[in-house]
Amino acid sequence: MKSFSPPPASAVAFGMAIAALTTVVPIAGAQGTVPTPPVPAADTTPPPFARARRLADADLTKKREGTFVTGLPDLSSDPVAGFGYGARINVIQNGRRGDPLFAYTPYRAKLRIGAYNTTEEQRELALSLDIPYVRGTRWRLKIDAVAGTTPAKLYFGLTESTLGALRLPSDAARTFGTFAAYDVARQTLRAGGPGEAPQVTDALSNRFGESELMLNLKADRALGAAGRWRVLAGYEIQRLAYRTFAGRSADAIDPMTGEKITAPNGTSLLARDGAAGRVSGLEGGRVSILQQALIYDTRDFEPDPTNGLYFEVGNEWSSPTIGSEFAFDKLFVQVKAFRRLPLGPRTILAGRLGAGNIFGDNAPFFEFQDQWSPDGSVNALGGSRSLRGYRANRFLGRAMWFGNAELRVRMTEVVLGRQRFGLGVAPFVDAGTVRDEWRALNFGRVRTSYGAGARVAWNQSTMISLDIGKSREDRLLFLGLGQAF
Repeated sequence: MKSFSPPPASAVAFGMAIAALTTVVPIAGAQGTVPTPPVPAADTTPPPFARARRLADADLTKKREGTFVTGLPDLSSDPVAGFGYGARINVIQNGRRGDPLFAYTPYRAKLRIGAYNTTEEQRELALSLDIPYVRGTRWRLKIDAVAGTTPAKLYFGLTESTLGALRLPSDAARTFGTFAAYDVARQTLRAGGPGEAPQVTDALSNRFGESELMLNLKADRALGAAGRWRVLAGYEIQRLAYRTFAGRSADAIDPMTGEKITAPNGTSLLARDGAAGRVSGLEGGRVSILQQALIYDTRDFEPDPTNGLYFEVGNEWSSPTIGSEFAFDKLFVQVKAFRRLPLGPRTILAGRLGAGNIFGDNAPFFEFQDQWSPDGSVNALGGSRSLRGYRANRFLGRAMWFGNAELRVRMTEVVLGRQRFGLGVAPFVDAGTVRDEWRALNFGRVRTSYGAGARVAWNQSTMISLDIGKSREDRLLFLGLGQAF
């Protein structure tokens, strides 16, 4: 069992958060009370670069003043990762209604703390600090730090061939139409091959372990008189390590009796692809990345928009020139649109379209797993942030596009003590595909999923999401914080 301590930057981020969220109160000295000069009337006029992002009147009325804390227990169960438990806590500072930026920001500062652990060695500590319009200026600062290890990353291949049916790593001729049938076949005992035990299971054949230390610093600046456009620059450094599970005891099924037993796991798909030279990066190492983005943003409330448009062009560049052990260049473009409909108290039509490509002949396999975005990275493709009817990273390729559409309907609101909860539903549909080069991207071989979700808006700034996604291959449930997009 291997554990990690948070990187030193975590303490720095926490200290900066305390500084951002704390008001210093002068203490009178022993000589007596110092007269307090008259306080001029507060100027509630917002700076011009923030006025394009005013909250809707209904949301502004309900927005809470001051500093408060929201949190959610983080519970899960997985046959490989085990039973998971933890907590996600948000410390939010909204300021006062007299603040010129109160009506134009989701918060003045937000500190997010997450801690997570499972019975099978998965654990994570994450800290995140976000300060929009730092001290009333055009600048926004974000700091993220993560220390964690997980045995439950998924890998189904690295090319557009993943769009085909599920196949066993040990027998590519066998295909399966559903994940349930595939999972039974993976667990069924087979004769071991070269380097394997005499009898093995493939139960963990699509899994690998990842250990990560990460620090990310980003700053962006609002441009123009209205501040709708922003430019962003960031730097991220990671230390990564990977492992596969050949020989590890795993679930198995005796093909003669149907009895559930345990057996050594065989060679994983990732290890096979690494040995064949189809992927690189299995050795892990140091990743140093420069990030750049151009952003257009008119959303009225970032955590849960009712109107507005978000557009971005984002780039990640890594090279030995800046101390990285890998070389790649990732480009991602996406647009999100939100429109309030005249149906009920709060009905929002939300849509997203994104496309990305990875350049570099020897880009490491782990960079294919997500598309970086200043607004939150996206699993590519499958999982809670892209195709919700498929497992995370079910479809991987050098190029990809995807789209999502949701109808977010607020059903009712309740107040418990000083806490306000908005309850709603969100039917959705997702679509996307991958290719081995961006020139081949088209609308062929598109994979789709659909479903419905429940939404709980906790004091507006914390969104709890429960989604059930279905595809022709699987049915999945996702619980987490934040909207899918």
